[in-house]
Amino acid sequence: MTGVPSPVEPPAKNLARFDGSGSPVAVAVTDHAVSTSGIRWVRQYRDRLRVTDAMIVAVAMLIAVAVRSAIIGPDILHEAATERIGAPVAIAAAWLLALVAFRTREPHVLGVGALEYKRVLNASATTFGVVAIVFLVAQPPNARWYLVVGAPIGVAGLLAGRWLWRRWLVAERRRGRFLSRAIVVGSRIDAEYVACQIAHDTGAGFVVVGAAIDGDDRSEFIADGTSIPVLDGIGAAAAAAVALHADAVIVTGQYNSAGDAIRQLSWALEGTATELVLSSRLTDVAGPRIHFRPVAGLPLIQVEIPQFDGGKHALKRGFDVFAASMGLIAIAPILITIAIAIKLDGPGPILYRQERIGRDGKTFKLLKFRSMIPGADRVRAELLERNEAAGLLFKLKNDPRVTRTGRFLRQHSLDELPQLWNVLRGEMSMVGPRPPLAEEVDGYSAQVHRRLLIKPGLTGLWQVSGRSDLSWEESVRLDLYYVENWSLTGDLMLIWRTLRVVLRPVGAY
Repeated sequence: MTGVPSPVEPPAKNLARFDGSGSPVAVAVTDHAVSTSGIRWVRQYRDRLRVTDAMIVAVAMLIAVAVRSAIIGPDILHEAATERIGAPVAIAAAWLLALVAFRTREPHVLGVGALEYKRVLNASATTFGVVAIVFLVAQPPNARWYLVVGAPIGVAGLLAGRWLWRRWLVAERRRGRFLSRAIVVGSRIDAEYVACQIAHDTGAGFVVVGAAIDGDDRSEFIADGTSIPVLDGIGAAAAAAVALHADAVIVTGQYNSAGDAIRQLSWALEGTATELVLSSRLTDVAGPRIHFRPVAGLPLIQVEIPQFDGGKHALKRGFDVFAASMGLIAIAPILITIAIAIKLDGPGPILYRQERIGRDGKTFKLLKFRSMIPGADRVRAELLERNEAAGLLFKLKNDPRVTRTGRFLRQHSLDELPQLWNVLRGEMSMVGPRPPLAEEVDGYSAQVHRRLLIKPGLTGLWQVSGRSDLSWEESVRLDLYYVENWSLTGDLMLIWRTLRVVLRPVGAY
């Protein structure tokens, strides 16, 4: 399986396959399918998170106490022991309880997505909101240090701890460990699609060990290079899950067409450790836009319509202004150094201005550090036949127009830094779709025009997912996904991923 390498092909084992009557038939499944239960790894991982969280909270409170003692000085010796120790211990206990109450260690949020980080932030904000109210009422002396010092250190430590453990978990999953075994259930085409998507992304935390297919075709199929055995009809899914020690049964497509089939499957899984997971047909719709509304026992799925104005976008603009201002101040020495290097490398201006299309089709002058020879735009027409990019993009890995300094700048995306000024001016956002050229927009289909519903970004999903190595269709899909599903938390994660890509560039040329 791609992403689950093994130095030696694991030997096959015969496990029970069930037909509709419950009669077992042998099927071949490799050893990785019958390894340690996924439930066990979840427990081990959560235990590690509990210990790490407790240590970080304790250290944050100790630092707050130390800072308080250093500033107050000898007066702290006259305080009662309950005043010196009681407050930080109570805050730490409340903080750890909040992490439990906000379900920050639930299996479905571990190792993937932003929900784990959001829950940690919400638990911490609630804890110190309550603490602030208590301090306001009780007015203990010099208690503000727990809020001013302990809270930011603790929050930063908790987020860093979760991130480090997640990196470790992802690395282990790439080695074929810490994966939950799953069976996919449904029509053949739906089961193959879901199995391929899971096999392609080990970060999802599943490894498909079998499929229960609706229909008479019982031949195995290939998911990203791995053979998936077909166990039998969907009526035997629960029995197959028990036989294969599966941690999850993933229902795909329209398996609910049989009326109460899903309910019967859930009943059949009662008393086992196997979870029931439904794969939605809602493609490219992020979780925050999906809400469940039970009506008379009918689980309705409500999908929020994307909004392109209002308070959420005002908050995004406020973040853009703050981030661009701080960024320009922080990297001023780098900007000056790059400008000097460009000037020494050859004739021509330091900055390159190019007309791009922004939100609602409005044009603006995008700023870049010049990375090509003067007059590069005029030479472009002569290079069109050598274009290596897909769709409407034009890219050459070894573009003869790129200067020596420009090649380094483009590889590490440093030529994009002047666009912080475009962000500050309101023409761009810190995160968003790639800013297109006018000739690209002229070739857009009606669907692709949705990229222009929000401001283009200095970075985005396209930039952190392979850049020029992506196909045109994939880059469009990523941009449209962002347009409809963006969030401020997601923006922060994309900015963090961008910093990593700058250090280890992929697809930048």
